[in-house]
Amino acid sequence: MPASPEGGAEAIERRARDLLAQLSSAEKLALLEGDTDFWPGMADIASRDASHVHPWPAGAVPRLGLTGLQFVDAPRGVVLKGGATTFPPPIARGACWDVDLEERIGAAMAREARAFGANWLAAVCVNLLRHPGWGRAQETYGEDPVLLGALGAAMTRGIQRHAVACVKHFALNSIDSSRFLVDVQVSERVLHELDLPHFRDCVEAGAGSVMSAYNQVNGMWCGQHPQLLTAILKRRWGFRGFVVTDFIFGVRDGLAAVLAGQDLEMPFRMIFAGCLEAALADGQLPLDRLDDAVLRQLRVQLAVPEGNYPASLRGCAEHRALAREAATKAIVLLKNDPALLPLDPGRSLAVIGPLAAVANLGDRGSSEPGLSRGWW
Repeated sequence: MPASPEGGAEAIERRARDLLAQLSSAEKLALLEGDTDFWPGMADIASRDASHVHPWPAGAVPRLGLTGLQFVDAPRGVVLKGGATTFPPPIARGACWDVDLEERIGAAMAREARAFGANWLAAVCVNLLRHPGWGRAQETYGEDPVLLGALGAAMTRGIQRHAVACVKHFALNSIDSSRFLVDVQVSERVLHELDLPHFRDCVEAGAGSVMSAYNQVNGMWCGQHPQLLTAILKRRWGFRGFVVTDFIFGVRDGLAAVLAGQDLEMPFRMIFAGCLEAALADGQLPLDRLDDAVLRQLRVQLAVPEGNYPASLRGCAEHRALAREAATKAIVLLKNDPALLPLDPGRSLAVIGPLAAVANLGDRGSSEPGLSRGWW
């Protein structure tokens, strides 16, 4: 097990406040943005699919010994190329409804992330599956908020043993084709009974970060939605971690976003860089809101456990066995007639079709496997 930060939560709080007092205004503002400049970052993505090559950094302040956060996607294992274990996707693991198994998978993913030099995982996708054609249907556990909450909380607990869990996408993100345009209209009852309980479960499980969604909810962008980010997440649920934007297009109005409760723009210095310095200087951005955003990130950074995470953890036999266990448990047999299973070893089996001899790992983008070792 990794070593816990010395002194526990109270010591972390004291240390975070001490660091906050040592930061200049410019350093505080810089902590609200990813550590990558915009144009080099965009060139990196365009030239070599950077999200599968290296983690995205944020929050480093070398003069104070802050090494920062290193972000990777990991819905079914760390997406970085280089030998990470490929687990069955969450929609398959949801069919297991095995809380202990999901927590063990979360811990394994976090250990492998640390072996890549990352410490912050976007592996907890708990959006409610409304339609099987949704582009991220494979990234979530299913269509039931109780299931989503149980497995999302388990994944969160597993990750937080070794790293920082990022719970996404807050909230009501259930369509990809128009996610930058759609305005989801929802009543208070539906919001609190169907679309939010599983996020609360993950917060109560100790999630260090929550990612806001691209879409609008009741006429307001999620990345700058004061009801979602502050009134519900931070005040009603008591969330003490930080809110991060979805990548690149996650915020429209930088000042409105920070005032609404957004704490960090990723992965580049972009919208916030163009407006927050002036807003702080003329009083539109209160210093206490800036300090709150920084303090939330400092708490999370300081709480990352210490430990030894060698490269040999990537795709190790233990983790591959765990992936195989999940794949086996995920198989759901609706009908066994006439006693087809278990297969008779004396009979031959034909596998026919274009994928018969091709690995069909599925997924693209943030849930694309790291082209590595899995359960097959």
